[in-house]
Amino acid sequence: MSHASYELKAETRERVGKGSSRELRRNGLIPAVIYGDKQAPISIALNTNEVTKRIHGGGFMTTVATIDVNGEKIRVLPKDYQLDPVRDFTMHVDFLRVSADSQVTVAVPVHFINEEKSAIKTGAVLNIVRHDVELHVPANNIPEALTVDLAGLKVGDSIHISAVKLPAGTSPVITDRDFTIATIVAPAAGMDAEEAASE
Repeated sequence: MSHASYELKAETRERVGKGSSRELRRNGLIPAVIYGDKQAPISIALNTNEVTKRIHGGGFMTTVATIDVNGEKIRVLPKDYQLDPVRDFTMHVDFLRVSADSQVTVAVPVHFINEEKSAIKTGAVLNIVRHDVELHVPANNIPEALTVDLAGLKVGDSIHISAVKLPAGTSPVITDRDFTIATIVAPAAGMDAEEAASE
């Protein structure tokens, strides 16, 4: 399951545009938009420190949050955020409205376990093709990560999406092929795993 949900307080923005956005940032606020669910978008302002803490805390893009807009509580999923390219502070956030039965598309990170029980222990290399996988998931049950078990894999083996146990109700966005997530390859030096083991 994804990170624990959280709540952010926001106020609506009457003025939009570059000038008002700069003024908000000077006052410690971030301009943001809530859209989707067949409703009109709402322009809001959020506390910069609160949002920045959430972004750097991990799991920001895969955690459903509640935004309290002048007393109205709206369930949302962050869809995008922009950072200042020079100073690395948050410039803007887009949120998607979600309901209990919403299906959303998120990039879920891939975690690898049992490296020591595979050819990696004897010098082979794990070549990660995809660090995350885009999935269609229920908004109220977003997985924190996909786990790939490497136990027993040898040089030349590939891990495809079909070998990964996906949580109930989720499916990969790419459906036209059984795409590769990672491969086990011989070390760049060229010796094979048996030689690596004997040295």
